[in-house]
Amino acid sequence: MTSPYRKHPAATASHPQWLEEILACIRTDKSVRKDFDTGGRLHIDRPLPFLSVHIGRGREDLAARDIAAANASYLIVDELDEALPIIAAVGGVLNERFGAFLLLDIDEFEHDTLTTDDAPYLPPFEIGIASTDDPAARKAGTALAEGTDIRQVKFRTPHVDLFDLKADAQAATLAAQTGFPLVAVRFAPIYRQPESGNTYPDLRERLVANIFDAGLKAFAAFVGATQSLKLTTHRALGRKAFVDAVSRADRSIDDVASSFDFLLAVTPINTDAAWQEFKAGKFKQEPHFLYRPLSVQVEAEKRKLFSVAFDRFEDPILYHLYREKQQELDLQLSLISARETSRFVEYGRALYGPVEPSLYRMATDILVKTAALADDGDDIESDPQTADCHEVEAAARTMIAGYQRHYPGFTAEVELRDDLPSGMLVSGERLLISRQTLMPKARVHALLSHEIGVHLLTYFNGSAQGLRLFRSGLAGYEGMQEGLAVFSEYMAGGMTVGRLRLLAARVVACSAMLEGRPLTETYGMLVNEHGFGPVAAFHLTMRLYRGGGLAKDAIYLRGLLELLSHLKSGGALDPFWMGKISAAHFRVMQELSLRGLLKAPVVRPAFLTHPQAQVRLDKARAGLTPLDMIIS
Repeated sequence: MTSPYRKHPAATASHPQWLEEILACIRTDKSVRKDFDTGGRLHIDRPLPFLSVHIGRGREDLAARDIAAANASYLIVDELDEALPIIAAVGGVLNERFGAFLLLDIDEFEHDTLTTDDAPYLPPFEIGIASTDDPAARKAGTALAEGTDIRQVKFRTPHVDLFDLKADAQAATLAAQTGFPLVAVRFAPIYRQPESGNTYPDLRERLVANIFDAGLKAFAAFVGATQSLKLTTHRALGRKAFVDAVSRADRSIDDVASSFDFLLAVTPINTDAAWQEFKAGKFKQEPHFLYRPLSVQVEAEKRKLFSVAFDRFEDPILYHLYREKQQELDLQLSLISARETSRFVEYGRALYGPVEPSLYRMATDILVKTAALADDGDDIESDPQTADCHEVEAAARTMIAGYQRHYPGFTAEVELRDDLPSGMLVSGERLLISRQTLMPKARVHALLSHEIGVHLLTYFNGSAQGLRLFRSGLAGYEGMQEGLAVFSEYMAGGMTVGRLRLLAARVVACSAMLEGRPLTETYGMLVNEHGFGPVAAFHLTMRLYRGGGLAKDAIYLRGLLELLSHLKSGGALDPFWMGKISAAHFRVMQELSLRGLLKAPVVRPAFLTHPQAQVRLDKARAGLTPLDMIIS
């Protein structure tokens, strides 16, 4: 391709050895990360027809530096004279390769100037944009201006001013001395308090993320105008590799997450004895639940948690994901430390949310419309159609072996436990099965699809991503994870009236618990108003009142409804198999995938190969309610 821009003579000039090595890396598609003695850095994730530039001039802790450093290709130096030979050499090689090359000069004004006196609340803040005269740079400048019309910054809206490049000495010098197309952006430091200079952290984070995204749009416009790359979306121009700081923080966060098992910490170890006690008291006296001693020093883990540094991530999206996870782990640690106190239920409410009126209405509607079809939900030990723990264990090992044939890294373990109530749960890479487990044989495959085909599968797929965060779970992942797991039961052909009624009853009972009703009253409501048998009603209330009141069980039906809505609107399932994510992270996962930071799932759920799987999935995409699932 013939370049419309002049070839800079420095592209063939003699350079210092370190710069020659950098140019050799670029020519051979190797990444570059060169730290300078003056505190600056040249980072090139991969060869691209642009470079973001920030000239520090002795200033520290600027948001402009973070915006520049978030890009896949950036140069940060302290003085303009230091930048010019590097830009000339690097830009010359990239211009020769792509036939085009753009500089994005990022800086901020010295002060925040009020642009108007008549704003109804807080006045707009100023963003200045300038570009060289060539058509591609002007298109990039226009895209940047449109991209910075950002409402997500909140509090202050931007006022974009297009200024003459000559009015900014730094930008004018960069353009004149290098000869490359250039776009300059300057913005008011609204993240700083005018009097003290202290930072508004949330405002700074939003500002960095939004101007960075606008910069990607500018690069995409330039690439489109010059045809220098094939591009599907501006987000594909982001980083394809994370820096070492991300790996270090990921390990530290995972160490904290692995220091305790949240569900085991809040699950009683004496469920059967508690049931006998409850029954002996004619269901009028609340049973006494016993718990494992906490094996984690909560204060020590919190100190570790908040000592993890995220300020060197150079990636706004990953920064946000890890900050969210840090806050969630803090809440989980607070929750388990408040076990068997009145604070426990409030921490649980903060972690899992309340029961929304719409969710409550859906749950009661399910219970009313299925009342005539329901049995009492109690398993009968002598029923020949009932599977015990050993039959469930054998079926689980068979299913795991099937996944291992597709992916040898699927090294799940199965354990029979005496200290769990009837049923199963997944802890990391382990499937834990209670020795008290009894379930209808017809439900075994569906429930194993739930535990193995979703919970374990996303653990191992997340492990393959290179960051442990995706196996331990992004913040808030549990709702969508349980929605997927319930949906897997439907896809495997195992959704029943009894199962759907149980999910609905969990919501209704959770609402009662959060309203402050005692366990005995909620138990009576399930038995007398909704027709549940004594054993089923007890296990349901035990799950909700364990630890002092855990609001987790409302997430199953909520997550299922979120998933059905996602599918009806045309959403894909594949990103959810990449790791443990929430519905709120769907767009983020797509972006990280486009950037090459995430891999496709190494193994997909076996229930997707069920003979009726495609028919059932098509029904879900056409619009399916939970009630439809029991007759589909």
